[in-house]
Amino acid sequence: MANKIVKDLNRGSVTKTMILFAMPLLFSGVIQMLYNTADMIIIGHFVGTKGLAAVSVGGDVMHFLAFAAMGFANAGQVIISQYLGAGMRERAGKLIGTLFTFLLSAALVLGILTIIFREPVLRWVNAPEGETWDFAMSYVVVCMSGMLFIYGYNIVSAILRGMGDSKHPLIFVAVAATLNVILDLLFVVVFGWKVFGVAMATVLSQAASFILSIIFLYRHRVDFGFDFKLSSFKIDMQVLAPLLKLGLPMLLQSAAISFSMLYVNRYINGYGEVAAAMNGIGNKVGMIVNIINFSFAAAASPMIGQAIGAEYYSRVPRVVGVSLAINSAISILMAVILVLFPQMVFGIFTEDEKVMDLAIAYIPVALVLLAGSALRPPLGALINGVGNFKLNFLVGILDGVVLRIGLSMVLGIYCGFGIFGFWYGHAIAGFTPFVIGSIYYLTGRWRTRKYIVN
Repeated sequence: MANKIVKDLNRGSVTKTMILFAMPLLFSGVIQMLYNTADMIIIGHFVGTKGLAAVSVGGDVMHFLAFAAMGFANAGQVIISQYLGAGMRERAGKLIGTLFTFLLSAALVLGILTIIFREPVLRWVNAPEGETWDFAMSYVVVCMSGMLFIYGYNIVSAILRGMGDSKHPLIFVAVAATLNVILDLLFVVVFGWKVFGVAMATVLSQAASFILSIIFLYRHRVDFGFDFKLSSFKIDMQVLAPLLKLGLPMLLQSAAISFSMLYVNRYINGYGEVAAAMNGIGNKVGMIVNIINFSFAAAASPMIGQAIGAEYYSRVPRVVGVSLAINSAISILMAVILVLFPQMVFGIFTEDEKVMDLAIAYIPVALVLLAGSALRPPLGALINGVGNFKLNFLVGILDGVVLRIGLSMVLGIYCGFGIFGFWYGHAIAGFTPFVIGSIYYLTGRWRTRKYIVN
């Protein structure tokens, strides 16, 4: 791995390696958070509560349809890191071509189908009627038209992280974030395009980021072992088997969790535009900590993958422990800020008194979410890094279908807690990867597991 792109993550201090690898991911995540949050802030102040509700609903649909990209891209990242740890450079190159061909085809199909069935989709998620419905419709149609770019960026980022490069994904997302804010202000404030303008800004900025990342990969094709010839963009059966073996459970896990969140949110949306707007704001506030914590988990996963590939099993517990300590500190800090300065935090998004009243009542839910955000990612990184596809599938089913939907329905409907029951059910379900991952870690079975590339 002696080139300027591919990095050996098995050398040096675990803490130092994780921090150095995670910092670009962290900055990338923070920039992406500002990128996504800018939409809500601009819409909240220049369009109002109806616009906030529409972006929240439309964003749920878009995030749900990104599940295939997330599942297979994460699987590709793990397998690439294990191929490199095992010295299989040629297979890593074949995997890149397979990822591009498979996922970009999926993006086209999903984008087209969603545009065709856009009205049934919005009715299923319970989008509020009237102007909010119209806003949500335009948001979904525009964003689905750019699904190819969203998938493409996920592919490139996964490839780079799997090879130990976290710096360049930061550069690409910084370009997207900067362009997004500029276009948001131009389209919404100057042109008055409202939610349509926000959606256009999102698609165009993602397109610019994807194009730049492809240019970068092409210029460094020798380092990656991928020549970018047309014949390279094909599905190679030799690497498809491990990709499907790990990717399908990860896809099902992502799909189950995304579907369960979409399912719960449809009930929340039924409480009206104020509830839908608050749900979107709550998600953005939670995203602040999630992005930081998952940045360290994203660093931990390829570190574990390379350690497993090279059979350096003693390094894995240190990776998990460092990630857990850092995540806990971040969540505690955010909890203190939220409790002491709630008006300042929620006031960033809206001045609507009804939404602000609901936001104050939402704080205990946010604290439960913060605890899950601290504990969930490190153990999830262990499961992903080891490549335990069966356990990934179990986590997805329990987290997404059994607990998130089950608890939300029980607390929200049968116990009569209403919207707060749905919020608490969602928050409690988030502890599932921590519980299952902890049991897996303590049993030590990951030490004797064969890595995925075998």
